[in-house]
Amino acid sequence: MIKKIILVTSILFVFILGGCSRDMDDDSKEITGQPEENNVEDIYVPVQEYTGEGYKLDNGEETGRIANENRAVVEKAVKRFFKEEYKTEITVHNIVGNVDGATVFVESVGEPHFYTYAIIPIDVENEEILEDNVWSQEWQIEDAIIAGIYGLILEEEFNNLTNLISEITEKHNLVGINSEAIPIGANRFSNEFYFVSIRDESPFIPIIESYLEDPNRSEEEWSEMININDVNPESIRISVNLYMEDANAKPNEKTIEMLKTSIEETDNLPKGMYGLSIHDNNINKRKAVGSNKNSIRIDNLIKN
Repeated sequence: MIKKIILVTSILFVFILGGCSRDMDDDSKEITGQPEENNVEDIYVPVQEYTGEGYKLDNGEETGRIANENRAVVEKAVKRFFKEEYKTEITVHNIVGNVDGATVFVESVGEPHFYTYAIIPIDVENEEILEDNVWSQEWQIEDAIIAGIYGLILEEEFNNLTNLISEITEKHNLVGINSEAIPIGANRFSNEFYFVSIRDESPFIPIIESYLEDPNRSEEEWSEMININDVNPESIRISVNLYMEDANAKPNEKTIEMLKTSIEETDNLPKGMYGLSIHDNNINKRKAVGSNKNSIRIDNLIKN
């Protein structure tokens, strides 16, 4: 039976974190508790330089300090949580303070490959890490697992998508995010160009049950469990986010229309509902997003 993480003291935690939607995906679970931007200076950096440093959540300065001073304790507790609850080995990346603890961004080891997060509460008054109370929002980790399995069984198609976008970026002076910044998004199955999120989990519930029984199944075994022909493309969100390579360049409609046409006309790409975004060269280092007033988007592009 699926172990959904119960939101104990939900009123207290609802403002901590929801999961990061990198830039534009309204359907993904979005990080909340983001700091207000009272001073716009030094917020934006060139996307090529951004590694995740400077990412913040509301009221997380003190908890962040405590967590990072006790990083070994935090890592041990979070790794134990994933091993016990999901039979999954993970690598810990960024540890970011939140109002009542720390948000820990992680990456799975091996296949299926995915990024997600867990939250570890902290007793600030006593500077104590509550090691036995690690949790994550309901279905955040499960969504990441599903996306990772989807990426695994459609490995060839996702490689084709990556290669297509790479060619487009080279020809049109575009870039993705810095590879070092990928973990801060906790964006399930993702790379520097796109991330995959699940809009409708219900068809994949048996997959989660199978994963919790044995996560070390082969690609062939997972493929036998998921009939791609039966997958509704609107249940899979593939969000493509690109940036202008030149610091002074602005996004333009011609480029995004070309990207749309390329995806529409290219065979053997992943099935899903695509959202396309092109931003200027800047990324907000506190929020890890590139969305700005001049960003341009095309939503709900269905690929069967």
